[in-house]
Amino acid sequence: MLSMDDFRYTADLPYPPIKVEMKNPAYAKAMLDNIGGLNSEMSAISLYVYNNLIMEEKDEIATIFRKVSIVEMHHLEIFGKLALQLGEDPRMWTHYGCKKTYWSPSYNQYPSELPALMHNAINSEKAAISKYQHQIAYIRDENITDILRRIILDERHHVEIFEQVYRTYC
Repeated sequence: MLSMDDFRYTADLPYPPIKVEMKNPAYAKAMLDNIGGLNSEMSAISLYVYNNLIMEEKDEIATIFRKVSIVEMHHLEIFGKLALQLGEDPRMWTHYGCKKTYWSPSYNQYPSELPALMHNAINSEKAAISKYQHQIAYIRDENITDILRRIILDERHHVEIFEQVYRTYC
C-alpha cells in the first residue's frame, strides 16, 4: 500500500517567471495546443479527474490522480498566460491548419481496468514530455523554453509516481 505522505506531486524547483520576449503567433499556437490539443493539459486534467472518480474504492490511487490533476491545472494556467502574452485567446482550443478547434473529451482513452488505466496515464505523461521537448527544439524564446523544461520535470515526476502505483497495485 502506498502512503500519500511519500509523494510530492511537483518537482522540487520553482517555476520560472511567466513572461515572453514578444508576441509570436507560431509560439502562441504551440501554447494553445498545450492547452486544448489532443495531447494537452486539458486532456490530462480530464483523464485524471475521471481516473480519480472510478478509483474511488482505491482511495490511495484516487488521491494520487486528484493531486496530479491539480499540478496539471497549474500547467494549464501557465500555458494560458503564455498564449495570452504571445497574442492568442487562451480558450480550450487549438489550431488545425487555419481553423481553431475546441478541446473535446473524445481526445482521451478511458480504460477502466487498473493496469490499462496506469499504462494510459504513463503513456500520456511520456507523450507530453516528448511534445514539450519538440517545442524546446524550435522555440527561440528562452523564457518559454525555461518554463517548458520546468514543466517537463513535473511530467517526469508524474511518470515515476504512476510507475510506482503500477508496481504496487498491478
